[in-house]
Amino acid sequence: MKLAIASGKGGTGKTTVAVSLALSLAEQHPLFLDCDVEEPNAALFLRPEFTERRDVGQLIPVVDAARCTHCGHCVEVCQYHALAIIGPQVLVFPELCHGCGNCTRQCPVEAIHEELDLLGTLERGRAGALEFAHGTLNVGEALAVPVIRQLKQWAIPPDVGDRPVILDAPPGASCPVVETLRGADAVLLVTEPTPFGLHDLRVAAEVAREVRASGGTPVPVAVVINRAGVGDGGVEAYCAAEGLLILLRIPLERAIAEGVARGETLVAIRPEYRAQLTALWDTLAARL
Repeated sequence: MKLAIASGKGGTGKTTVAVSLALSLAEQHPLFLDCDVEEPNAALFLRPEFTERRDVGQLIPVVDAARCTHCGHCVEVCQYHALAIIGPQVLVFPELCHGCGNCTRQCPVEAIHEELDLLGTLERGRAGALEFAHGTLNVGEALAVPVIRQLKQWAIPPDVGDRPVILDAPPGASCPVVETLRGADAVLLVTEPTPFGLHDLRVAAEVAREVRASGGTPVPVAVVINRAGVGDGGVEAYCAAEGLLILLRIPLERAIAEGVARGETLVAIRPEYRAQLTALWDTLAARL
């Protein structure tokens, strides 16, 4: 099962849950992907030993000014507005380009070719019984989606079968989150019982419900409430009204907060959560 763990906002404890869930399933040799390529931090807790590294990028159009007739067809077919004609020049904006190749294929005079624009790096290795991989977006780059897409293609083998695959998504509900959720069998949303947590949970749940499994049906969506016992009952009421199953409640405890700040995992601080996280996994697997 491929499980994407997401949150509508940062700081909810998403990575805390993802890392400890992976450790709780260690006997099944899970594969852990940190897809938050802008700020990957799961390695701080799992401390993997990396054995492979590769650069990652995407193909960007380059216009041959000598062959270009300034017909404007490339601008018309680019849905991302990454090209523009200004006077006698065709301008390319790499920050907007998604590397689809549409302009190159449809140029009537073949005046466009593509060159690789490096966006970041991918690394993979092991953290004990876990296989670990993450991506890192280069400073100043704007496009995280191609890095996440290539991380998944590189790190998830075609024959993964029933082996647990945990995808730690970026926070929020933007394109990098959608790319992480794409292909997942289930989505676990981590939130906190505050008005901000409720607002962002609503947004994240709407995005997660748009994710489709291979058969075209919506993937199961469940919730973990972190720092339970603070705030108000808005999150609980929303989940009940929307039919979102709450699989785990983690109370606000000083010992947990201090341990996480030291780089310790939840299951190292509170070993009793191993059984609860394993049960969470089994519940989601049964719903599939």
